[in-house]
Amino acid sequence: MAKVTGRKKTSAAKPRRSAPRKPKKAVQSAKKAPAPRPAAEAGGDKLSFNHAMVYAKDVERALGFYRDLLGFKLVDEFRHEGKPVYARLRAPGGDGTIALHLAGPGTSVASDGVRLYFEIREVDDFCRKLQAKGFYITQMPRMMPWGWRHAYLNDPDGHEMSLYWAGENRMKKTVMRTAKEVDKLPTAKER
Repeated sequence: MAKVTGRKKTSAAKPRRSAPRKPKKAVQSAKKAPAPRPAAEAGGDKLSFNHAMVYAKDVERALGFYRDLLGFKLVDEFRHEGKPVYARLRAPGGDGTIALHLAGPGTSVASDGVRLYFEIREVDDFCRKLQAKGFYITQMPRMMPWGWRHAYLNDPDGHEMSLYWAGENRMKKTVMRTAKEVDKLPTAKER
């Protein structure tokens, strides 16, 4: 009796080349030594970033900046004696949130070494709109050495911020090559 296979016969038989097979021994040894898992994942839970807490001397003023100028949406607010002392806001373009919290009397709101980053494709237009509303931008958008377009500013309490666009480069390990290519382009003065 002839053996039946699932393959159809073709009129022109083409030679097939298969990829070289790995020795079974190498495959088996790889299975014996699983890669170590991050501590947060080991228990079945993955660590995720929830929000940044921004301390403010005046939460109402901070709301005016983040909600009214930047477009964040109010999620939650807590008031004490009629004044907001806490507010949680969601970014207009995603699920990221920040919380504004009233700083205690005499407490510094300085955040040396911390900068908030907000990504927007049309960073140049967005900065011009902020300027039209009277807001000061410490550095208008420009291409940085790592290949992202950045603008820098401070919120009303002096917290450093960057409005930027990285696009597909945001999750790449390094984009310094892109920056070097940009540096080689002729400037307006050279043209």
